[in-house]
Amino acid sequence: MSNLRVGAIIPVKTFSRAKSRLTLPPEKKETICRIMLESVLGTVTRSEVIEKTVIVSKDEAALGMGKRFGATGIYDGEELGVNHAVRLADDHLKGEGFDLTIVFPQDIPLIQGSDIQSLLSFRMPGRFVLVVPSRKFDGTNALVRRPVDVMETHYDEDSYKIHLENAERKGAHSALILIQRVMLDVDDEADLNIIKGYDLQVSKSIRDALV
Repeated sequence: MSNLRVGAIIPVKTFSRAKSRLTLPPEKKETICRIMLESVLGTVTRSEVIEKTVIVSKDEAALGMGKRFGATGIYDGEELGVNHAVRLADDHLKGEGFDLTIVFPQDIPLIQGSDIQSLLSFRMPGRFVLVVPSRKFDGTNALVRRPVDVMETHYDEDSYKIHLENAERKGAHSALILIQRVMLDVDDEADLNIIKGYDLQVSKSIRDALV
């Protein structure tokens, strides 16, 4: 990947408004959100293949966390949704001459650097889109796009199918990639229990936060 400039985009919903399907006290939900974002930021910003990470959020705590990890923060009021947030980051990275981007959600805490390298090993010549779906196949947990503006995102709309269909419409090569740790996001208690079962530091932190 040395000849390609790779940027990462992490759109972050305000902690106090996130994870409405988790039946936990508000303070515990916020703590879980912070732990997950910290884990994602740590992995993404340490990746050898990602040159720059952009975090887009209204939440000052999230933006502050991104700054501590060396990420570029873009403020977004959230009124226009996650796709608008990604578009802001797209414009920023395209303006700086990046070749491709990877969009990661804030709630895939198990992701490891090797997962990012594995994902990018599936890159193709020219225009392409790679999609890692969620475990339930109802969302997109990683989205690779080359060029940056090959297509807009469609999160919150059965997104992984739409992303693949739109890639085809735009004349881009596309592939569905299954990477277990990337597919594990957190929407409800069942997801949280899976995450807690892993032998990783972030899993321990989440277990401790729920005591």
